[in-house]
Amino acid sequence: MDFKKTSNRSRELQLVAFMLGEETYGVDISQVEEIIRFQPVTRVPGAPDFVEGVINLRGRVIPVIDLRKRFNLGQKELTKSTRVMVVEVSPHTVGMIVDAVDEVLRINEEQIEPPSPLIASIDAEYIQGVGKLEDKLIILLDLSSVLSKEETEDLTRLEKESQEIINEEES
Repeated sequence: MDFKKTSNRSRELQLVAFMLGEETYGVDISQVEEIIRFQPVTRVPGAPDFVEGVINLRGRVIPVIDLRKRFNLGQKELTKSTRVMVVEVSPHTVGMIVDAVDEVLRINEEQIEPPSPLIASIDAEYIQGVGKLEDKLIILLDLSSVLSKEETEDLTRLEKESQEIINEEES
């Protein structure tokens, strides 16, 4: 994560905070391209279970993954608050379905602790740290760990196949 220097020399991180169930998660704002309302997803045969499909976002084919499924948090009905966070998971741009986007916040480096080995809500491999604010804890996700190398290759294939289908439909 990139930290920004502030005038008092402490390092600060800007996060987009979002909800999955009752927990608040955060990702570095520099990895978030945009946040959109949930829109219908085109299913793609052969996609991993947590990949809902793809969307056409202003001519770009974006794979959409359901973070609840990815983290084995159970299913929840879509609501008016459901959002798709379009994020950069190198080398891909990916949409991540979240229950709600909470806020953009700043947190000092001193407020971040390494993940506890006892964290059971999601696999610790996805967690970069835990931010402590006055009124809540923020689980900081490591987006580079959310997808394995094999899953990243699957997304490349899905994007290519989906783009070919869109190109054929436009012809």
